Amino acid sequence: MTEKERCPKVEQYVGEIKGGLRPAMRLTVIGMVPSNPKSFSVTLLCDPVDANKDVGMIFTVNFSEKSITRNARIDGKWGIEEKNIPYFPFIAGDTFKMELLCEHQQIKVLLDGRQLCDFTHRIQPLNLVKALQITGDVKLTKVA
Repeated sequence: MTEKERCPKVEQYVGEIKGGLRPAMRLTVIGMVPSNPKSFSVTLLCDPVDANKDVGMIFTVNFSEKSITRNARIDGKWGIEEKNIPYFPFIAGDTFKMELLCEHQQIKVLLDGRQLCDFTHRIQPLNLVKALQITGDVKLTKVA
């Protein structure tokens, strides 16, 4: 994956996952939540050019609802949303380090070193997932 350093006021980032997603791979997003955020999304795309194709996982943070929704899209159809989280970790003005750890059966989402949630893989084989996209109210410091 290519690395973008110091991306002030990023509204959209798309980075290729070279060779596709695979077990033991870790994707790291370091950023800051601006003041007055509405939402942001971290998405694992199957096609970095056409975002309407299959989605391995969309992780959407909604600040007004203090919710985090996960889902996937296969053959143009969204699956069942997952919303259970033990706590809402994002605070306006704060920095965060999010890690997406790809395991054989699931993606483990860690925030500042603490496990936040898991998302069972719905796209198979995993290497069909080829890009990381970040959109919305977040200022990225580093993506690796």
